[in-house]
Amino acid sequence: MAGAAGLALCGQALVVRGGSRFLATSTASSDDDVLFTYDCSTAEKKLQENKGEDGQPVDKGSDMILASTFSKSGSYFALTDDSKRLILFRTKPWQCLSVRTVVRRCTALTFMASEEKLLVADKSGDVYSFSVLEPQGCGKLELGHLSMLLDVAVSPDDRYVLTADRDEKIRVSWAAAPHSIESFCLGHTEFVSRIFVVPDHPELLLSSSGDRTLRLWEYRSGQELHCCHLTSLREPAEPWADKLDAHRQQLGYRQQLAFQHRVWDIAFEEGQGLWVLQDCREAPLALCRPVDGWWQAVPENAALKKVSACLRGNWAMLEGVAGVDVGFSGLYKATFDNVTAYLRKKEERLQKRRQNPPPGPNGQAKKTKPGEASLRCSS
Repeated sequence: MAGAAGLALCGQALVVRGGSRFLATSTASSDDDVLFTYDCSTAEKKLQENKGEDGQPVDKGSDMILASTFSKSGSYFALTDDSKRLILFRTKPWQCLSVRTVVRRCTALTFMASEEKLLVADKSGDVYSFSVLEPQGCGKLELGHLSMLLDVAVSPDDRYVLTADRDEKIRVSWAAAPHSIESFCLGHTEFVSRIFVVPDHPELLLSSSGDRTLRLWEYRSGQELHCCHLTSLREPAEPWADKLDAHRQQLGYRQQLAFQHRVWDIAFEEGQGLWVLQDCREAPLALCRPVDGWWQAVPENAALKKVSACLRGNWAMLEGVAGVDVGFSGLYKATFDNVTAYLRKKEERLQKRRQNPPPGPNGQAKKTKPGEASLRCSS
């Protein structure tokens, strides 16, 4: 589930979003790259925008970007906003291709590996597909959950659609026939916030959850391979090799990175780099790379300086999200113990009756016989 500020990276294309706006640039060191900016509040307004695809009236939103993603090749970029719109872009060069209306506010989206379709998950638990090749085409309902969806992913061969919901479930469905369920990945005890198919090991899935665990799955069978409890990690003394030991089918904790400012989002680049978006106008981005087995901040980097300068010049789009609460606290389910509350109130009523017994038939206070109070309590 996306927050108010976000970072996306595909190849050398980098996007930073904040509020209703985003900017796109390149991490290449050349100075002739064109900076592309877009503001959803000025997006195309359609006559049908007050009705969703189900024909029901929809309330006007704040235009804040809720989720965004690149296609696998980086040729396309898509976002959804709080005004229930799906906006599709071409990136080479940057151009808005379409503005379409969705039924409900969306929580996540992803492109199929073929880049022919775009899958959009919403708060009601449904997944709709939208054509990329026909940018003005309407959406098609593909599958549904009984609770809010928080993420959606596809297998690298486009055979499976994977969905994660608030009710601790991960579902693996056939893309060609989404009503056919291949498996469920069950084990989380709280909402599943993110899922990620491992690129170099397409049979494996990573998931994170409000139960403070990171889990590794063989998703076709639904088998849990490893569970990493994030609250009990210990940093190793030796440099790391890989975070994922595919041969032993388990995760390994390697290093903890600390930053001076609040971290909004992170994105890995193909060349083993980690970009960090943080709440600091003077240093909005940090770049870390592995050195002798340890991740270290890169102090001098031409691409980092160039992109940071672009963000400083457009900091207004991020200022408004500094105090926005984008945590997951609202996704935890409240528990109610009605029996305990009932017994407590019953005891309070009995205490009042013992202290102030009701009047007898002659208007005098009725005397309680010895043992009567305890008998009433036990009954």
